[in-house]
Amino acid sequence: MLFRNQKLLLGLIIIAALVVTAVVSDALTDPGLRRTGSFLPKQPPGPGAPLGTDGLGRSIAIQMSEAILKSLLVGLIAAALGTSLGALIGFSGGYFGGIVDAVLRLLVDVFLSVPSLLFLILIASLVKGVGVPAMALIIGAFAWASPARQSRAQVLSLKERAFVKLARLSGMPPLRIVFGELMPNMLQWLGANFVNAFIAAILAEAGLSLLGLGPQREMTLGMMVYWALSYGAILQNLWWWWLAPVLALMCLFLSLYLIHLGLDEVGNPRLSEPR
Repeated sequence: MLFRNQKLLLGLIIIAALVVTAVVSDALTDPGLRRTGSFLPKQPPGPGAPLGTDGLGRSIAIQMSEAILKSLLVGLIAAALGTSLGALIGFSGGYFGGIVDAVLRLLVDVFLSVPSLLFLILIASLVKGVGVPAMALIIGAFAWASPARQSRAQVLSLKERAFVKLARLSGMPPLRIVFGELMPNMLQWLGANFVNAFIAAILAEAGLSLLGLGPQREMTLGMMVYWALSYGAILQNLWWWWLAPVLALMCLFLSLYLIHLGLDEVGNPRLSEPR
């Protein structure tokens, strides 16, 4: 049922193709070719450099193999942190209720009312020399509030179901009810939210990188666009320098969006029914 959804399957194929291409290219690349001046600068796509070279004599294709993996790493860490933390807070508040729910709901409302992008810019500007893992943790630290509110609403509905009441009457411990009874019924929702957070994290990293606040010593797709703009690639008509990472970002967003739609349709079959 899961892999019969065409949108989900197409999204998985696109992202798998990007990952496999990046991993193989990264593994087969001579480390010496990553250095500045390894190629003639500002060369259009050709036999020696399939995606051309930048103004510093570096291959765009070699940079892409690293940038795709690093951008995916940012999305993976940030989405995992935001989704797991949000689910834990939402499950706790929704199931236990009372003062626990009141405190956690207040905390969630505070984080939702604060513009997260403003704080991301502030923290990234204060933390000098931030790397990819640190960037992912910063983004993930602000990605839990929305899934916390949504998971709380789901738990408030699920905990009134008969199977949860039966588990309570049988003397099952609260934590076992949360993780053994409630969570399995929300796995598809958690998966869809994880993909949505993945998209938001990659977009946030790209936005911070374009502002010059990204991982300066590592290459991500956002940093590739930043360096291209910083060295005047558009003004010099070096279209291959900025177009390659932009197209890669578009493919990533498209694949993740298709996966998100596919998971939604699998979890809610009515969405895929013809009208």
